[in-house]
Amino acid sequence: MAIGSKRKTPPGVLLLRRIRGRNWSPKTFRYVILLITFIAYACYHASRKPSSIVKSVLHPEPNTNPPQAHVHINEHPWPLGNVFVKEEADANRDDDDQSKGWEPFNGKGGTSRLGEIDVAFLACYSLGMYVAGHLGDTLDLRLFLTWGMIGSGFFVGLFGMGYFWNVHAFWFFLAMQMAAGLFQATGWPSVVAVVGNWFGKRKRGLIMGIWNAHTSVGNICGSLIAAGVLQYGWGWSFIAPGFVMSLGGVLVYLFLAAYPEDVGFPGINSNSGKFIKRDRDVEDQEEEEEEEGSVEEGDGEFRYENKRSVGLLQACMIPGVIPFALCLFFSKLVAYTFLYWLPFYLSQTTIGGEYMSVKTAGNLSTLFDVGGIVGGILAGYISDKFKARATTAATFMYAAIPAMLVYHSYGGVSQTVNVVLMMVAGLFVNGPYALITTAVSADLGTHKSLQGDSRALATVTAIIDGTGSAGAALGPLLTGFLSTLGWEAVFYMLVVGALCAGLLLTRLVIAEIREKLGYVDEVAASEPLLNDRI
Repeated sequence: MAIGSKRKTPPGVLLLRRIRGRNWSPKTFRYVILLITFIAYACYHASRKPSSIVKSVLHPEPNTNPPQAHVHINEHPWPLGNVFVKEEADANRDDDDQSKGWEPFNGKGGTSRLGEIDVAFLACYSLGMYVAGHLGDTLDLRLFLTWGMIGSGFFVGLFGMGYFWNVHAFWFFLAMQMAAGLFQATGWPSVVAVVGNWFGKRKRGLIMGIWNAHTSVGNICGSLIAAGVLQYGWGWSFIAPGFVMSLGGVLVYLFLAAYPEDVGFPGINSNSGKFIKRDRDVEDQEEEEEEEGSVEEGDGEFRYENKRSVGLLQACMIPGVIPFALCLFFSKLVAYTFLYWLPFYLSQTTIGGEYMSVKTAGNLSTLFDVGGIVGGILAGYISDKFKARATTAATFMYAAIPAMLVYHSYGGVSQTVNVVLMMVAGLFVNGPYALITTAVSADLGTHKSLQGDSRALATVTAIIDGTGSAGAALGPLLTGFLSTLGWEAVFYMLVVGALCAGLLLTRLVIAEIREKLGYVDEVAASEPLLNDRI
């Protein structure tokens, strides 16, 4: 549906409006938008976690985990049950089958094939992002997001059905991951665009930092769901999150108002965050809507002013888009390596002299995302307070380097040390990743050079996150090969990635510092500084 054509009010909103007899206030709608988009993208991330949880089941390394005495554990997953346990006895599991793994991922080269399905998913996700971003600016975001979630849930579930259908063909799993990656590309540009449509720049970093916790919450929920049903067969670890994903799509269809105009409010001023009033008050407009049943076109339908969408090339020319996109390439390389390989790393590493089960490793890995929640909020708050997005992101990336090295060196000392160091690493790794993909993308998508007559939120977000997702694909792929040389090589790769991410923002950091110090030379005067850019 092209911009300027009809778009319907969400059916759930229409029903609630008729029950209440009046419309919600803009403030209430903002809370609802934050909640629905939070749930939606948490579902996206939850559906990405199963592959990391089942890696050690698909490709077990029996020589790494020596036989241990079985111990009784709480039946419930963390946080209701124990976090650190030894290999547990499981009446529902055939130990011989588990030790053999799952063809074609068991045996020599299994880790490489696991890395290949990860990169297949992320490569399609990255490529699909560029197309999805442009489509998000030209189609109904609510329907676009709905079908993206349902389609993604469907193919994630099909991957798990390979267990019940006894599929051992590598191409099947590869194809399912590629299809899921394409549908997953609909998510991020859409949710950032929706939030950007409802919120201005004031306190955007803090608001989006808190909101971006959906990434870590989704990872945590995905890990707990996948680990919780793993004992019934690894296929359920994909089917359960896929089903939840599809339910999230139904929620979006019923209640998500992608634009203020969808529910009868005028557009928003991106700088102040206030709704731009036209010839009459919003209250008067609401009363007239209730009497007439619509703004212009009929019950639940609106016709919007003609706004042109922004092409990829034009969006790339917005100052700041390319540097942040390249920075995110390396930032997501680091973050997604942890996302896809941390549970496997934990299951193959001794902590306090003991190995842990696959289920426990999956539960423990969620603490990395707990640190990530704090990091995202902290980065957003700091960047708002000092009006320095680039400096904040670069500082966090540099701090991630010693945090990762210390975690690798001392994480095996004890359980407590591992938890603390993992959360610190998660804080610094996910902080800049969260900041760039939310506040920075939204800032650049409403850049003043667009003169208010274009909608580029989804397109700009797609360029930045699409480029970052290429790095997200490269990291897990390299890890699949480097892990055969030893985990030290993997952590060296992560250090190099974090260093490159910080260095790519050097020019923008210098511009911010010069502005704070009051230095404006001819070059700076001829080109807007970072705060003018975003």
